Amino acid sequence: MASFIGAMAIADLVKTTLGPKGMDKILQSTGRGREVTVTNDGATILKSLHIDNPAAKVLVDISKVQDDEVGDGTTSVVVLAGELLREAEKLVNAKIHPMTIISGYRMAAECARDVLLQRVVDNKEDAEKFKSDLMKIARTTLSSKILSQDKEHFAQLAVDAVMRLKGSTNLESIQIIKKPGGSLKDSFLDEGFILDKKIGIGQPKRIENAKILVANTAMDTDKVKIYGARVRVDSMSKVAEIEGAEKEKMREKVQKIIAHGINCFINRQLIYNFPEELFADAGILAIEHADFEGIERLGLVTGGEIASTFDNPESVKLGHCKLIEEIMIGEDKLIHFSGCELGQACTIVLRGASHHVLDEAERSLHDALCVLSQTVNDSRVLLGGGWPEMVMAKEVDELARKTPGKKSHAIEAFSRALVSIPTTIADNAGLDSAELVAKLRAEHHKEGCTAGIDVISGSVGDMAELGISEAFKVKQAVLLSATEAAEMILRVDEIITCAPRRREDRM
Repeated sequence: MASFIGAMAIADLVKTTLGPKGMDKILQSTGRGREVTVTNDGATILKSLHIDNPAAKVLVDISKVQDDEVGDGTTSVVVLAGELLREAEKLVNAKIHPMTIISGYRMAAECARDVLLQRVVDNKEDAEKFKSDLMKIARTTLSSKILSQDKEHFAQLAVDAVMRLKGSTNLESIQIIKKPGGSLKDSFLDEGFILDKKIGIGQPKRIENAKILVANTAMDTDKVKIYGARVRVDSMSKVAEIEGAEKEKMREKVQKIIAHGINCFINRQLIYNFPEELFADAGILAIEHADFEGIERLGLVTGGEIASTFDNPESVKLGHCKLIEEIMIGEDKLIHFSGCELGQACTIVLRGASHHVLDEAERSLHDALCVLSQTVNDSRVLLGGGWPEMVMAKEVDELARKTPGKKSHAIEAFSRALVSIPTTIADNAGLDSAELVAKLRAEHHKEGCTAGIDVISGSVGDMAELGISEAFKVKQAVLLSATEAAEMILRVDEIITCAPRRREDRM
């Protein structure tokens, strides 16, 4: 029983963050800095929990996987798994064997998935409709997060960013830069690419039709740097000669780089003042110490490759963009590349009152971006607001009535667990969940019903009219992972602490 209780405690912890009226949690780390994170994202909360109970760790894992796989629905997964276990516990007390319960759950999950498949809407052909679907999904995803006040604005940002990806789920080329100051409404999407660096001294501030060489090489050898080696010289003038030779080496390297015919050189390592001077004389913009992620992205965006040797210019792919200039955001100067080769890339600049707000905004936006990029690939869409759960519950109930034997109890329990999601949404909004869910169930017995819980007005509303939709992929992932996790915990009958592995004495 201990395994059940731990898992249910975890589920109850994140339960209150579910839905549009869900509350946030403050996570305070026990480390030195006592750092504080304010978040609504199920996966973030569970990741940072300190858990002793082994069964609870299974739940933490499924929420993590859900986060990596589809990005959203992390809370729903845990709540559903917790409810499945709660129902299972009642059944075990009624002397039904866990294996029976598991096979019942299996049947129920299959049935629920088939129902969802029948009810999906797919608007891939009609571009306009599909875009409005994406907008709806983005709004629904964001409405349970901190961004819910400006969700129109952010939904638009997210949809634009994802539409530029043209169907790849690689979110690398969407860069999110957080700058404190301003309000969340001041966030914007930038077509180009922004590098968080200042432009060096005495260099051109704007370059049109830039040819960019992205490199990862040391540009700091104009002084004698012979570590641990002894050089015996007869006189001071010889030292000067050595230094001169080093300088010549550097000058040659710079000459080689300039021979590529570039006007912007971005390096990952530092550039000394001597080569920088040479670059400035040649009218080349040299940027040093660009962080690695920035550089890789920049390579992606401008269509260049990261080079480290410069002997044969023809084999190096240069990056191109129309304009490089310096812009100010808040009080920081950034370098802005616009008109890039790859139209996919863009930068989202988030503004906000404090770091906590920004971190949370980034997490929420990341959720929305993940879901949207998945939806662009798998364009099936469902209604939201507890509608899919009610549909599944209804069908699963039908199945329970048709199934003979003890399994039917388990199947019925599964449908009760599904109903717990709309119930929780209503509870978090402080509504009378029992009455609302009963009303919903009655509504769902009519054909082609689109009713769900409308938290704002506090009654049963029409989800199709309100434009609340969710991605099919998210729902499916929630359903399957929750069932599997519950099944795994159900199979356990005893928790044994084992001795740590002894290291063999290597003699």
